[in-house]
Amino acid sequence: MLLAIDELLLPLRENVSYYLSKPDVRKEPVLRPSRENPKAPDQVAAHFYGTVLQDGAKFRMWYYACYLTKPGDASKAEEELLNQGPVCYAESDDGITWTKPSLGQVEIHGSKENNAIFLPDNQIETVSLIKEENEPNPQRRYKMVYNAHNGKTWVIRNATSADGIHWNAAADFGIDQFIETSSFYRFNNLYVVHGQRMTHSEGGHPEGRQGRAIISPDFDRWLPGHANAFLITEPADPAQRGTLKPYDQVHLGIGAASFGNVLVGLYGLWHNQPGKGGQADRWGWFGYARTSADLGLVISNDGLHFREPVKGHAYISRVDSAATPVPGKDYPTVLCQSGNGILNVGNETRIYHGRWLNAEYGGGYNGEVGLATIPRDRWGAVGLYPDDSRYFQPHGSVWSAPVQLPESGGKVVLNADHADRMSVEISDENFKLLPDYSSDRRGKSSEQSGLDCAVSWPAGSLAALGGKTVRFRIQMNKEGSANPRLFAVYLRSE
Repeated sequence: MLLAIDELLLPLRENVSYYLSKPDVRKEPVLRPSRENPKAPDQVAAHFYGTVLQDGAKFRMWYYACYLTKPGDASKAEEELLNQGPVCYAESDDGITWTKPSLGQVEIHGSKENNAIFLPDNQIETVSLIKEENEPNPQRRYKMVYNAHNGKTWVIRNATSADGIHWNAAADFGIDQFIETSSFYRFNNLYVVHGQRMTHSEGGHPEGRQGRAIISPDFDRWLPGHANAFLITEPADPAQRGTLKPYDQVHLGIGAASFGNVLVGLYGLWHNQPGKGGQADRWGWFGYARTSADLGLVISNDGLHFREPVKGHAYISRVDSAATPVPGKDYPTVLCQSGNGILNVGNETRIYHGRWLNAEYGGGYNGEVGLATIPRDRWGAVGLYPDDSRYFQPHGSVWSAPVQLPESGGKVVLNADHADRMSVEISDENFKLLPDYSSDRRGKSSEQSGLDCAVSWPAGSLAALGGKTVRFRIQMNKEGSANPRLFAVYLRSE
């Protein structure tokens, strides 16, 4: 899959620019806390630092909950009475309407009639999991990484399961250093977890929240250290750096999902507004009712290092996906990403994400699960410059990186608007066009627009090129009022 937003796999561009998509955001959350049930594990908040899987005929969700340690009014929850965790489970037939089945595993206020999952830690923040169908040990088919508190800070613990409901947690923490996580996947035969860490910026100076990745070769041991997965610029003045300073930071690192050869994700574009007191003050260390966060778009080809197609762009805005408000208050929303909530369902890409109402404790603190959608894989497009641009030309093109074709030659499919205004030529690695697949023998699609517009060549199939390394050149032409937009190029085996 060659995405239009991927300048590594579509590196050479002529007379085109980006047109990022604007996701369609549901105003209502798809999952709310059980506010009226004092025995519910998510009476106060249903935080989606979590996972959604399409597992057989069911959609399945794991999220982390908050409840009051003493029964009371959830809207007036004070910090000292708030329990972070446990992990909770929900399921759905369509991914929109969710139920919270009673699992009978965790007793809360004298009742086990709830959807909480038993794990050995009392304080839990995030839950990211995958299902590996090819895992030879059925007891390890579901793999989970969750944030647990070791008494000093947030670390991670592994857990495995045969069914996603009953879990066996590792005896030891995976690491002994702070990390708050946002996604977990396997890529290039490595297990990768993304999260935020605050270490030191250039020169050994303080730094704000930044995105890091930790890795495991076998899901049993996590290697020390981390990769700098995604960092944004720290202030030039070292005295203005750090988590208590008012500047944009990377909240929770990268929430990314793997789509085979490429990963797409979101990061928390955290607009830090520190508290009004000093760090020792109860409200001073964090900007209650002040700090907000959007979600920015990123992409990767190695699973460890991510980049923005458009720097600083709020792909999902806290305004468009606002948390349910408290009447009479104007609290900001903090959007929380999870790459384990990004998945393709039929002809759409779904982006489940957290919406946290940043109210003061006791003033309406709340967490819920939101949903945004785009047509499948249409994260953004390349298209010609606008008609009124001084640089406008009625034609443009993009070249692919070298691609090795399957032995069958494969098929080329476009995800595009006005695909009938495009053509596809094939060259060798050195950009030398192949006569049988270029010029007047170039490939075209008969479909005007769509998510899967097949390309055909006068020469017939690509079998003659089977196993060879080639480049594709996709050309687009403006004719009349049609403005062609290319979102993705798929190379599929026969």
